[in-house]
Amino acid sequence: MLKHVLGKMCNRGVNVYGGDKRPYLYVLTSNVHNGQVHCAPRSFFGVEDFLDDDNSRPYTYQKEKKSKNPNKHVSFKQRTVAYMEPFTLDVFISKRFVSASLTHRVTSKQVAVAGTNSKDIKAALKSRSDIPACLAIGRILADRAREADVYTASYTPRDRDKFEGKIRAVVQSLIDNGIDVKVYLD
Repeated sequence: MLKHVLGKMCNRGVNVYGGDKRPYLYVLTSNVHNGQVHCAPRSFFGVEDFLDDDNSRPYTYQKEKKSKNPNKHVSFKQRTVAYMEPFTLDVFISKRFVSASLTHRVTSKQVAVAGTNSKDIKAALKSRSDIPACLAIGRILADRAREADVYTASYTPRDRDKFEGKIRAVVQSLIDNGIDVKVYLD
């Protein structure tokens, strides 16, 4: 088979210079018939590179998310608040237990965590979801935050939460134990 293919290529590709017949092999890049190319160029993987709607990139690249409003102004505060106040307080209270954590906004890592579901706190409390349990969680979270060199945090209550009762007890306990918490109420 290979001999047959090379024989055909030699017959087409023989070049004569001054009577000296030396066979030179060349590969036809495309066959032209009536001004039209029969074989279209293909990509490395054998698939044509289709372009996006704006004819900019091959379809293999991911598109970045386009903003619905490209002219929307983003304020200085919106761009810098994650770096100016990097730690956020998250408080979750259910019927059975209370948990709170301090999270770094930029890296999304939890710096300090405390909850009434953990073994060391569970044994010391009478109830795991009342106001004294919330005060204990605030005190323990403040100690763990100071160990991690965190002295300020910001807290924005969830839409369904009101800043009163148990949530206020956790935040007030943090403030009383040396963590400066800024509370943003809408």
